[in-house]
Amino acid sequence: MDVAALIAWLLTAAAGVHLLSRLVRDGGLRGPAAKVTRHPLLLLGGHPPAALAGFVLWAVHLTTGTRWCAWAAFAVLVATALQGFVLFTRWLVGHDGRHARGATFPAAAVLIHGLGAALTLVLVLATAVRA
Repeated sequence: MDVAALIAWLLTAAAGVHLLSRLVRDGGLRGPAAKVTRHPLLLLGGHPPAALAGFVLWAVHLTTGTRWCAWAAFAVLVATALQGFVLFTRWLVGHDGRHARGATFPAAAVLIHGLGAALTLVLVLATAVRA
């Protein structure tokens, strides 16, 4: 199950990198922002590094078998998922997937990223409980 969580995490990260590349391609954070759908810079800038920090903790758990690393990875993943959920709900407010800062996020990529994150969260929790 721990390797399944790793694979789910990597697939989710791949979808996230795709979304991030779309944001950068469409002008990054320099574009105009609508008030209603504004994505706070802390969320946009904090979500990827938080996910990476959780992934590093997960990799340490996989290589060393350290139980606290599994739980720390889960805790960081929960915080990352909460950030992602806020970004998702604000994305829903946008028009036709149009991000408030100018990037157009394809619904399929957003869906894959979100479902992958949910699956990863469940697998990491299940593995941490077994550890």
